Amino acid sequence: MAPVDFILNGNPTRIDPRPGETLLEMLRTRCGIISAKDGCQPQGQCGCCLVLVDGNPKVSCAVPATAAAGHEVTTLEGIPEEDKRLIARCFVATAGLQCGFCIPGIALRAWHLVQKNPSPTRDDIARSIDGHLCRCTGYVKIVDAIELLAKSRRDGTPVSTVQNGGVGARLDRYQGAEYVLGEQRFVDDINLPGMLHGALVLSPHARARVVRIDTSRAMAHPGVVTVATAADVPGKRWYGLLYDDWPGFIAAGEEARCVGDVIAAVAAVDEATARAAASLVEVEYEVLRPVLDPEEAMTAAAPRVNPQHENVLSYTRIVRGNVDAALASSAHVVRGTWRTQRVEQLFLEPESTVAEALPDGRIRVYSGGQGVFDDRRQIASFLGMRSEDVVVEQVSSGGAFGGKEDMANQAQTALLAKLTGKPVKVTLTREESIRIHPKRHPVTLEYTAGCDAAGKLTAVKARLVGDSGAYASVGGKVLERAAGHACGAYHVPNVAIDAYGVYTNNPPSGAMRGFGANQAQFAMEGCIDLLAKKAGIDPWEMRWSNALDVGSTFTTGQVLTKSVGLKKTLLAVRPAYEEAKARGRAVGVACGVKNSGIGNGARELGRARLVVEKDGTISIYNGFSEIGQGLLTVLIQMAVEVTGLPARLFRPKVDTTFALDCGQTTGSRATLLGGRAVVDGAEKLRADLRRVVLNSDQMDGASDADARLHIALQALRGRAYDGEVVISDTTPLPSPDDAARPGSPVKTHTAFGFATQLVMLDEQGRLERVVAAHDVGRAINPAFCEGQIEGAVHMGLGYALSEELPCPDGMPATFKLMEIGVLRATDTPQIDVILIEEAEPEGPFGAKGLGEIGLVPTAGAVAAALEAFDGVRRMTLPMKDSPAARALRAGHIPASKLALERQAGLPAAAPVVARSAATADRTIR
Repeated sequence: MAPVDFILNGNPTRIDPRPGETLLEMLRTRCGIISAKDGCQPQGQCGCCLVLVDGNPKVSCAVPATAAAGHEVTTLEGIPEEDKRLIARCFVATAGLQCGFCIPGIALRAWHLVQKNPSPTRDDIARSIDGHLCRCTGYVKIVDAIELLAKSRRDGTPVSTVQNGGVGARLDRYQGAEYVLGEQRFVDDINLPGMLHGALVLSPHARARVVRIDTSRAMAHPGVVTVATAADVPGKRWYGLLYDDWPGFIAAGEEARCVGDVIAAVAAVDEATARAAASLVEVEYEVLRPVLDPEEAMTAAAPRVNPQHENVLSYTRIVRGNVDAALASSAHVVRGTWRTQRVEQLFLEPESTVAEALPDGRIRVYSGGQGVFDDRRQIASFLGMRSEDVVVEQVSSGGAFGGKEDMANQAQTALLAKLTGKPVKVTLTREESIRIHPKRHPVTLEYTAGCDAAGKLTAVKARLVGDSGAYASVGGKVLERAAGHACGAYHVPNVAIDAYGVYTNNPPSGAMRGFGANQAQFAMEGCIDLLAKKAGIDPWEMRWSNALDVGSTFTTGQVLTKSVGLKKTLLAVRPAYEEAKARGRAVGVACGVKNSGIGNGARELGRARLVVEKDGTISIYNGFSEIGQGLLTVLIQMAVEVTGLPARLFRPKVDTTFALDCGQTTGSRATLLGGRAVVDGAEKLRADLRRVVLNSDQMDGASDADARLHIALQALRGRAYDGEVVISDTTPLPSPDDAARPGSPVKTHTAFGFATQLVMLDEQGRLERVVAAHDVGRAINPAFCEGQIEGAVHMGLGYALSEELPCPDGMPATFKLMEIGVLRATDTPQIDVILIEEAEPEGPFGAKGLGEIGLVPTAGAVAAALEAFDGVRRMTLPMKDSPAARALRAGHIPASKLALERQAGLPAAAPVVARSAATADRTIR
């Protein structure tokens, strides 16, 4: 091809692109640009790759590299330094970022907007960023940031940030400016000397026996260094978080169990070569009828999906009282079947891993996952190495929401590095990402609930069946959690819950924000509304009379003794509820509860180590991952609160350098446990600082406080202060056989978050306003608390109305971001957050987790508002038939995709044989 000559950030540039190369690829791989991110190439639907071409915004992943010829391309790196710093201050000051992956593209869009329109309204701003997706923030604080940017540019309003502060301060996000400007590196931004690039070969079939794998053509392709298959794995090929039931490669002779199964991995001189070679791997498949329905999978006639476990992955039973008798004597009884859908986490950063073989024989892995110690354990087993010989470092993660708990490509990348002796990077495409990682469980929920004439709940009987897909992940725990939250935020004296997690040949289901609690509570909130209608009681009053309080019994049988702020959240939304009714608006209200800490008998740890470094800074090592929630900043604030030292001295880190293994960032527990561990270590540091100050002769000559602080820290350099908390007093749920037998006191969870949300519709039935009142225990950083809730509400609205990932034959029906259904900025209504602080005595400074509770009540509140609008009680998610959903831009999947049957599905005619360059299929019925 002819060279492409263009101007890049003011500099004449000449590049020789390969055929088919996009502008984004050229900028990132050949020009060293990292502010433009790849979130969906080549769809052009997330906005992470935004650049300016001749001053006009363009999504560079959808622009051919050759189209840049003769034009001027500007990236965020190329705008004036003063403008960049102002943009960063505005986003940091308003807490307008979380994981940060999408923000550089939005920041460049903001700069372009305020140049063209110095006084944009909030609606103008929302329209301008409508081509961008943010999965974390709910857009509220992004709009705040751009509004502040315009005002500051327009009238010189100074932008102040909070650079120091302890508990309760709105402290700036740690490294926030670097994230805004695209200077903070994510895994795919890492480039090591001599690095190779990898690509995976995935099964195109939901169920098929792999007859033959031929890698010879791929190995012969110029630029290929190695091709790995199951035969090359030196250790244990099967891994997993709870069960070792997930193979890193499918071997010849074995069944592929879902469309995300890895058959081979290629390492080559660049990604394009690796992907070209991957297409040359020849695989012959004997295609089998997949098991896609969990009810079918539970029958005796169903084939076994996974050889490591029977098809019923888990069964949870909770029994209290006499449900049948209570229902028989109830004044009002309602019954129904609710159904929730499979949902894609759609974190903006597709999974990427870099691994390198170190000179001493160890392997170093750079991961964006949610648990570096779980990654290390599984990678070491896969490679046949000791855990201490695998070093895993968490690199900035562009969102996760549970979807990065399981390994995606870490094991295969580490193997390629071990085989080649060179650094290797493997980055998934958006399609590969969606096919591989676990999703939110689709669950069918059959409920019967009763109340007395006054509206007091008498009993709940429920059967829940969740589709866990081909691999366990944490699916059994999700259904256990759903069962444990089946009565929602209400006191119910008689309970009988049965919950099943089931293997199928669908994509795996595992952790996603809410972890089963939101599925169960969508059904329970529906029961509350139906009972209120039968009893002639206002929905808010129905909830008030049954709300959990101190002394109430939770679904699991745990009697609540502390930190139950649910009624305060109900009172907080009541004025808006009454106002909406007075205005004639359709309004719905729903409550929610979510555990903080895994509980259910698990021994949970929080570990931290504070190290005084030679330069006078203090490293905070901890075992929990930063995935956008602001954990590292919150840990700094707790250390500041305890020690009195300035925030600028602390440097939080997450890696496996020290033995700080405390499990995944999951269960809304990182602040609860990580915070207590940091407090423990910080108290020891504070004691030594006081001793040094009191006993050092050098203090007499110190001129000021900074000098004294320097002397004290120099005296302690090299010292480490370990903090640890152990929670071992929670009780497991009884086994199904023992569920009905009374036993010792029950404490299934350490703490709980509580919430009430209100959803109001406009005259056309469109989303107008959400009020979210949340008991957070203690708001360590109020701005972060608000942002977490705003983002969770945004996700909950999508869950209610537009998001789904149907897999009609085991393959996702769509990979397009708009069709998957995440709400855009103009789709998102006004969200008002009310923080309630009901201190949790087992949490640091009274705090408890809130990362998940934010979307637990949302779907129930939306369903109630829709029924108030048109009289229809909707019991299946997403509620796409509603006026609220029809008004959204996102979530419209063509019917042709939903009806599509591929060969991997259910062939309607005789078996067929299909052959291509890469596969040979024999489909059998």
